[in-house]
Amino acid sequence: MKKIIAAVMSILLVAAMFTGCKKQPVSEYTKYNDTFFDAFDTMIMVVAYTKTEQEFKDYFSKIEKRFLELHKLYDIYNDYEGINNIKTINDNAGIKPVKVNKEIIDLIEFSKDWSKRTDNHTNIAMGAVLKIWHDYREAGKDDPDNAKIPPMDQLKEAEKHTDISKVKVDVNNSTVYIEDKDVSLDVGAVAKGYATELVAKEMEAAGLKSFIINAGGNVRTVGKPFDGIRERWGIGIQDPDKSVTTDEDNLDTIFVSNKSVVSSGDYQRYYIVDGKRMHHLIDPKTLMPGDYFKAVTIVTEDSGVADFLSTTTFLLPYEQSRALVESLEGVEALWVLKDGRIEATKGMEKIMKSKGATGAKAE
Repeated sequence: MKKIIAAVMSILLVAAMFTGCKKQPVSEYTKYNDTFFDAFDTMIMVVAYTKTEQEFKDYFSKIEKRFLELHKLYDIYNDYEGINNIKTINDNAGIKPVKVNKEIIDLIEFSKDWSKRTDNHTNIAMGAVLKIWHDYREAGKDDPDNAKIPPMDQLKEAEKHTDISKVKVDVNNSTVYIEDKDVSLDVGAVAKGYATELVAKEMEAAGLKSFIINAGGNVRTVGKPFDGIRERWGIGIQDPDKSVTTDEDNLDTIFVSNKSVVSSGDYQRYYIVDGKRMHHLIDPKTLMPGDYFKAVTIVTEDSGVADFLSTTTFLLPYEQSRALVESLEGVEALWVLKDGRIEATKGMEKIMKSKGATGAKAE
């Protein structure tokens, strides 16, 4: 329930950025919004400017349907009749190749490519390790007084089965085969962002030109607000020290158009052991939750890239994290360090409200 409330408050926080008290100019477009909670275990909000309410409803219906399709394909926990998904691939590890949809092939290839480019700090073949942490996290939330961290020997044994090279993709035959029966895929670090990007591009191609998809805080903006005033959307960045269930204050607001904004932090999906927060972002080098930052926010065009990089940069020491961001074209970042200090790239500072940016002028 806390997770659901947090998702709702995150969406309301972003929605508040879209609403102003100034009188709006006459426009042929009207702003509409709606939400659903059936995909990727999060609340998904769509905000769009369309000429009629029916036009918005038609697009919204397409968006919801597509997210549900992608959710089923990328699911690692559940089977669906007539669908081969990520779980199907894992279930057939060491047994046989599995024929899958192009969306799965593309996601795996995308993740393998970015894993190579970032020294394997975000590895979708970490399923064996992440499952152990998932089970301990769920047990710890159910019984806080007896919450524990997994034994390191158990984690190290699982680590032996995280070699992404064992995941064989046959693009021509559209199959995926995991050679090691104990290797499993976990696409949680990238699937939601990747799906958001797919849906955003498809809706833009279908004719929707001014909209935002906020998939549980994973925000993708397309175009500019068709309100006759702004050139950029305002997106609130959550303060990791303030609970979204009780405090609506932002760390800052950034102004973007045709960009994605994704944050990773220690305030998401965690449990407490001996007074210490054990979050879900596991460092593949230490097999423990990353401990360099409270939060990292990435801004770049592609939502899948933003999702992947928000995890990767969170799991690197600051100097390495910043060097990675600055080596990539079109990527900006903001770091909240453990001591509360805030660092940001120069490009990020240019779009931050605290540095004088507004939504009224173009980038």
